[in-house]
Amino acid sequence: MTLFDELKARGLFAQTNNEEEVAELINNGKAIFYTGYDPTADSLTAGHAVMLTFMKRLQQAGNRPIIVIGGGTTMVGDPSGRTDMRKMLTAEQIAAHGERFKAQMSKFIDFGEGKAIMVNNADWLGKLSFFDYAREVAVHFSVNNMLRAEAYKTRMEVGLTLFEMLYMTMQAYDFEELFKRYDCVLQCGGDDQWSNILAGADLIRRKLRKSAYVLTIPLLADSNGVKMGKTAGNALWLDPEKTSPYDFYQYWRNVGDADVIKCLKMQTFVPLEQIAELENGNPNAAKEVLAYELTKMVHSEADAEKAQATARSLFGGAGVSDDMPTVTLAAGKYTVIDLLVASKLCDSKSDARRNLEQGGVTINNEQLTMDNIATEFDVTSEGIIIKKGKKKIVRIRA
Repeated sequence: MTLFDELKARGLFAQTNNEEEVAELINNGKAIFYTGYDPTADSLTAGHAVMLTFMKRLQQAGNRPIIVIGGGTTMVGDPSGRTDMRKMLTAEQIAAHGERFKAQMSKFIDFGEGKAIMVNNADWLGKLSFFDYAREVAVHFSVNNMLRAEAYKTRMEVGLTLFEMLYMTMQAYDFEELFKRYDCVLQCGGDDQWSNILAGADLIRRKLRKSAYVLTIPLLADSNGVKMGKTAGNALWLDPEKTSPYDFYQYWRNVGDADVIKCLKMQTFVPLEQIAELENGNPNAAKEVLAYELTKMVHSEADAEKAQATARSLFGGAGVSDDMPTVTLAAGKYTVIDLLVASKLCDSKSDARRNLEQGGVTINNEQLTMDNIATEFDVTSEGIIIKKGKKKIVRIRA
């Protein structure tokens, strides 16, 4: 099976502007390709990990990745998938975020000598004068065509600034610069970026009279079409300080039965033959493999081993583990509502009351009801175990 065929078999292919030539490039390890990351936060998320795994596949086949950190484009902000304008960051914030990104990417991508490189598009976008931009870039774009892009159509309903409209043209200019500087012939990204990515290949064709290629992959979504990689309304971060390895493991251990095989195919390097065997077996076994493999890639094998052992201990009958999630509070008395919020098992006091009403809360294995809403529990150094539903459990101690 060729690399391109495997990408298709794993669900890692959405669109391209020339399937035959793109397939030949990556199958033969000839492609210098790039993908861009705007460092709008101080950590990558699980959604980014899908593309990083994709890039790792291409690099292992001999293709050379270029990571573009959007020091320039972040100053504008991509309107794709947004109903409001993104927060503007300072150059210092963007640079700091970019360094954190590279450290996380290094778990997937080899940045050794002659391997992958990371560049910052502020290096060329920051040198463009307004008149250079107008004459060299903007003149090649039709506003009518741009407004047909899904990202712009969505924003037109609530308001789209001229500032944000520049984003597509700036990303296209990135591709032109990489084409000229590094012989980069292929841009890859999520399928929600199709219009932005295609704009770069079109700009190269118009200005340089050369061929450039694009390839997008599907976004990771569950069987209901909801984007995966969020937990309790928050991003599933790759930074262990923002999402612990245990919480990261548990997220993937608890994916729906209908989604686990797709996740194994798209996100892991488990052979397709083994995935086919898992598909015909117990879904929980497949979920354990998924959670273990992803935690090992994003964090470490030791973290994956510990998270798996902790989960098995907590939910396999023992109910307590030294490595279980723990929250420290000042010694004293707390209501169950306060404990649910402090432990982050619930987002708010109203959410805590709702769970209590539904009978899904236990403390030290005692099921609680609304009759216990005013009951106060002692938090000491020995700790108490609070559980929400079947899968969420935290130890709280002073």
